[in-house]
Amino acid sequence: DFNRDIRPLLSDRCFACHGPDEEDRQAGLRLDEAAAATAELDSGLRAIVPGQAAASEMLARITSADPDVVMPPPEVGKPITPAEAELLARWITDGAEYRDHWAFERVERPAVPNVAESNWPLTPIDRFIMARLIKEGLEPNAEADRATLARRLALDLTGLPPEPATVAAFLADKNPGAYERYVDRLLASPHYGERMAIEWLDAARYADSHGYQTDSSRSNWPWRDWVINAFNQNLPFDQFTIEQLAGDMLPEPTREQIVATGFNRNHRINGEGGIIAEEWRVETVIDRVETTGQTWLGLTVGCARCHDHKYDPLSQREFYSLFALFNNVPESGTIMGRSNRSGGNSDPILRLPDELQQAQLAKLEQVVADAQTVVATELKNLPSLVEAWAAEARASLDQTDNAWRPFEPLELASAGGASFRRSEDGSWLVEGAAPPQDSYTFESLIPPGSFGGFRLELLPVAELAGGGFGRGGNGNVVVTKIEAEIDPPGDGKTIPVVFTRADASYEQRGWEAAKILSGKKGDGWAIDGNQSDNDAPRQIALFPERPIMVPENSRLVVTVRQESQFAGHTIARFRLAFSTEQPSLLGVSGTRLPEEVRKGLEAAAEDRTPEQQKRLESFYRAEVDGPIKQAEAAREAAQQSLEAFRNSLPSAMVMQEGKSRDAFVLVRGEYDKRGDKVEPGLPAFLPPLPKGQQADRLSLARWIVSRDNPLTARVWVNRIWERLFGVGLVKTSENLGNQASYPSHPALLDWLAAEFMDTGWDMKRFIKLLVTSRVYRQASTVVPEALEQDPENRLLARAPRIRLPAEMVRDTAFAAAGLLVPTIGGTSVRPWMPDGVWDETSKYGNLRGYKPATNDDRYRRSMYTIWKRTAAPPTMLLFDAPNRETCTVKRSRTNTPLQALALLNETTFIEAAHGLAKRMLAEGGSQPFERVAHGFRLVLGRSPTSDEQLTLVSGLAADLAAFAADPEAAARLADVGIVPRPEGVPLAEYAAYTLAANVLLNLDEFVMRE
Repeated sequence: DFNRDIRPLLSDRCFACHGPDEEDRQAGLRLDEAAAATAELDSGLRAIVPGQAAASEMLARITSADPDVVMPPPEVGKPITPAEAELLARWITDGAEYRDHWAFERVERPAVPNVAESNWPLTPIDRFIMARLIKEGLEPNAEADRATLARRLALDLTGLPPEPATVAAFLADKNPGAYERYVDRLLASPHYGERMAIEWLDAARYADSHGYQTDSSRSNWPWRDWVINAFNQNLPFDQFTIEQLAGDMLPEPTREQIVATGFNRNHRINGEGGIIAEEWRVETVIDRVETTGQTWLGLTVGCARCHDHKYDPLSQREFYSLFALFNNVPESGTIMGRSNRSGGNSDPILRLPDELQQAQLAKLEQVVADAQTVVATELKNLPSLVEAWAAEARASLDQTDNAWRPFEPLELASAGGASFRRSEDGSWLVEGAAPPQDSYTFESLIPPGSFGGFRLELLPVAELAGGGFGRGGNGNVVVTKIEAEIDPPGDGKTIPVVFTRADASYEQRGWEAAKILSGKKGDGWAIDGNQSDNDAPRQIALFPERPIMVPENSRLVVTVRQESQFAGHTIARFRLAFSTEQPSLLGVSGTRLPEEVRKGLEAAAEDRTPEQQKRLESFYRAEVDGPIKQAEAAREAAQQSLEAFRNSLPSAMVMQEGKSRDAFVLVRGEYDKRGDKVEPGLPAFLPPLPKGQQADRLSLARWIVSRDNPLTARVWVNRIWERLFGVGLVKTSENLGNQASYPSHPALLDWLAAEFMDTGWDMKRFIKLLVTSRVYRQASTVVPEALEQDPENRLLARAPRIRLPAEMVRDTAFAAAGLLVPTIGGTSVRPWMPDGVWDETSKYGNLRGYKPATNDDRYRRSMYTIWKRTAAPPTMLLFDAPNRETCTVKRSRTNTPLQALALLNETTFIEAAHGLAKRMLAEGGSQPFERVAHGFRLVLGRSPTSDEQLTLVSGLAADLAAFAADPEAAARLADVGIVPRPEGVPLAEYAAYTLAANVLLNLDEFVMRE
């Protein structure tokens, strides 16, 4: 058979150099298509001559002994064996028939085999399996005992072990249909959705952190809960698919359908400093293409990112046509608006308030709306408000200006060595030295009465010798502190002046005058004479909280500190003034009054120009603490309260279709090397979209689950088969392309795929079909003859023994111990973890100093454990969970001593042993044999044999004696974790039963699904 025997051989040894990738194709030879493989080459030779093996150059190269001629070349390390060469020769001799890859052909329902000679089959599945067993001369195993089936089904369908009472009820039910009823109860359990979601979270690369560098946290758990609910509600798989890929594009999508799109927002996001946002935006889009192709199509589409696929008929151009379908999400490529250290969900997001939160949200929104109404009302009154203010301002204008008096210094000093000269207009010129850091000290007599403020006015100069100031002269000045004190005459105590308010007529580059008050190094008031009207004065005024009473004959001493980075950036010409009171103009310092505003105030309303009126209104709105400013402040406060509440609401990262972006072939996959522009589209080797349908994300989703798509149903039923039978009908469940293993039962695979699609993509119905089959119910007993003939159990003459997934190992231990908290959904929790596990991997992340929960969260199911990508839960990794950095559709299975050590020693499992010991003591009766048997049933779902029971009781007795002799050792064991000791039980007895429980939880049978 070409697809079974020949295509895998050609794909593995030949296609890399002689396959679909035109760019790297060698010698012009293509072997993945019949026409090209049999055509005459430029050399005049033909690689394959149908019916003539001896004339076929391919066979001659394969069998050559010359290292310069033989194919594949020796350096590739994949020689073709003589048996494989013979197989190829037979195929060529038989006509070298090519067929399309079996996984790319439309799914057609095959006939169910007739195995009338056997009464073993219960379902069509069994007839396919039985027909193959008969052909191979094998017999299936008998049905497993009911206790084994009860545990097998419970673990497979809920991920949790059955309680002994549940098993007993199942064993006691002798009525027809008891098995099916038990299955139905498990499928109806809310824990069914949790079990089904475990592998789906792997595919979706779900985690609670962004990945990269600081690996800051995110919170996308509403999507995880959507998945659990979708499985529990038995959402048809086609709808399950469409909503996750394009729920936001459905007509009038529900909140849940939008949340579903979080599937393709679970990717990593880089927020490191200095990254190029477009590079990482492109990476997210490529991740979605690869994940979608891997999850639903079972193809390694990512191989076509940099070049045409080496094995499958997917070109690089087609890869970027798929890229174009995901290219319109409005995201920046980094953690939008947030620091990578602080984390948080990255836009686009959907807020998800509950009913109470929604009511509070509505109230706050109404407060904002009401505040906006008040602002609008006050704005209508703007002209009259301005006129009333202007009249009052005019009256106080003279008073404001008269409050300032010239400051005539008796002494002037420069710490940097500058000198001062009085100019004709009374201002002071600075000459001589001009270091970048200097302090000017001014001292002057001030009249008795009150002191209300100090003003420094900087004036332009033509040029200072050696100063290089230009016409601005006083440009590029940085004033970092102005200090003052009042010195009374004689021995009077100095009066400190503490400035509490600073106003300036000129502020540049965000250095506000108020920063002078902070006293922090680097804070100050800066101006740049090169970037403004150089003839305009710059003045800064400082005021104490209230006027200070000045004794007669007192002196005012003022020090102005300047700190710049460049020589000459010091004050060059200035004028000084002080006030006898705090000047104000309805809350606005006179120093802040622009000249245009002053002119508008001085003019009567009828004489103002439109520009003056407009400037007055702008100034009033911005500066005057009147009804409009107060209303706007109230609105701003209401808006801030609303935003703060919104930001506190749970949210989900979701897909959103933004404006269309052009897409291009990226040369060698590099974001900044654009090649030809491409349009959204699908690979040509798969069925096209319906005629006239626009290619977008929604049409892609519908196409993926169309009846004509040959891959999706095959992929899904194969993975469910793998979950229940250990190995997929296609062993390479992660890849159904040309590199895939040939199905062990190709007709059964297609029958299952057709059945799944033709019965409405009903997931629970499909799973029930599998678990009610006779092949599923078999015992896992190994028959030597069958083991020798079929060591991998691909023919399924027995039920497989399957190691439990990482999450289920922990969950099963806690369930048996009576500690597991069955709450479903919600935010991720913090169970016990080794000390410092995240401190070692992250300098900034918010999991540093991790503290495990001490409440019910400690014992929630493992799928709710907070999952950090750069340091996933260590025990999960130990039992082969992926780190969730990228899409994973198939977990590895390993068997290492570390796993046994974790089960024996880790705090998690010691706590489980404590809980199990307490159950044995409280529920198991009064005798050790009874208690041990009860613990055995809790852990393994069956009663122990007499030998097993005797071994455990003997060990218990030895441990009891040892702990009685060493109470400190008993105390150390009892104190591991936080499970409280049972009341009224001797410490040695509790410790001994804990060790017995520890043994049970480390049995091979415990971590296996029999």
